[in-house]
Amino acid sequence: MKYLVVVQGTQADYEGLRGRASAQAPAWTEGDLKAMYAYMGAINAELAGTGELVDAQGLAEPGRTRLVTRGPDGRTVIADDPYDEAEVVPAGYWLLDCPSLERVTEIAERVTRCPGPDGAADLPVVIRPVLDGAEEIRADPA
Repeated sequence: MKYLVVVQGTQADYEGLRGRASAQAPAWTEGDLKAMYAYMGAINAELAGTGELVDAQGLAEPGRTRLVTRGPDGRTVIADDPYDEAEVVPAGYWLLDCPSLERVTEIAERVTRCPGPDGAADLPVVIRPVLDGAEEIRADPA
């Protein structure tokens, strides 16, 4: 079954990655960044080796987001940078093809252990099963 595994982050986290500390996020050093990329790279290499990796991407910071909605009058409303500095949004994802929810949970647990500077937020990793057809929408998840 395919699963979307989503890492969470905030605008403040992205600023921290640039070395700009705030009340919400510490500044990352070059060493912190190298450790994070090495850790995530090792996970990606393992998943590619097992054949479980379908796709993985980091997402641009929340400040580069555009939100398109419909207003009460039915007209389109477009908002650039719609999130505040501390609002949690998807920061990156893996699309994985794993044999079980238990296996993908093991992977997500490893992702939560990614190294970072002291004071970095421990944000959740979200696992979402990818539906394999319209019939799954009506299926009882229990």
